[in-house]
Amino acid sequence: MFTKPTPHDRHAPSLELHDVTVYYGNAMALDQVSIRLERGDQVAVVGPNGAGKSTLFNVIAGIIRPQQGRVNVYGSGPTGHICVGYVPQRNRIDWRFPVTVQDAVMMGRVGKMGLFRWPSRVDRRVVANGLARVGVAAHAKREIGGLSGSQQQRVFLARALAQEAELLLLDEPLTGLDMPSQETIVAILQELRHQGITMLIASHDLNEAAEQYPLMLLLNRRVVAYGPSAEVLTPEHLTQAYGSQVHVVTGAAGDVYLTDTCCDGGHPPVEPLIHAGARSSVLTQDARAIIEQEGVR
Repeated sequence: MFTKPTPHDRHAPSLELHDVTVYYGNAMALDQVSIRLERGDQVAVVGPNGAGKSTLFNVIAGIIRPQQGRVNVYGSGPTGHICVGYVPQRNRIDWRFPVTVQDAVMMGRVGKMGLFRWPSRVDRRVVANGLARVGVAAHAKREIGGLSGSQQQRVFLARALAQEAELLLLDEPLTGLDMPSQETIVAILQELRHQGITMLIASHDLNEAAEQYPLMLLLNRRVVAYGPSAEVLTPEHLTQAYGSQVHVVTGAAGDVYLTDTCCDGGHPPVEPLIHAGARSSVLTQDARAIIEQEGVR
């Protein structure tokens, strides 16, 4: 049975988490996480692999119920809100599900039009605009499983656009995309920022996070730091998030990597933490000292 959407308290923050704790069996995924987002805040969520970024998004979306703590979306619990748009990581989707691109995006309209009603002219226009905006209108009648990875990611963003979400959760939306797709999505996110949409964007790229978004949440199961990027990316916070045993390696191009060894023949670094061209704009002087004191020059 389709229930009425949860009403908003227009005077309440977009999002509040109070001491949210989540376990998977005996493994703790989130540890007393507390954050607050006002309407229009855009926050990059960063941290090492396994830090709990996806779990955090699932809690906010009402998919996972925390064992402890409280989640408020516009003044009430997380379930029943048609205003929360969630774009998950591609590897978490079963792309074999037989649905066309157009129908997948139309699913974003269900909360507004009702579960058993036919789409109206307005619904169809909103969906068409969303498809065109992300550049996949030509694939509207194709099954979503037959698209490329970058096209699939665009479709899920189009669904969130069709939903007309006021709180948008994007779990590493640029991962695995080609450069044109990245540029398209970044441009759309910038437009949404200017429209005052509240956003949480998980990212593994600190440069992108610091340059694109005014606020940053550094997470490692618990909140290491939350606030303006320049205040979050400090030596103390980086060490807390990534561990005192990691070492920093500077590659041939000047990119900076975190690795778990300082010896030749160990595990090679994979993802750059700080790109050479953006290091000065991302890190404070003290933070740069951390990446210069260890590792291979």
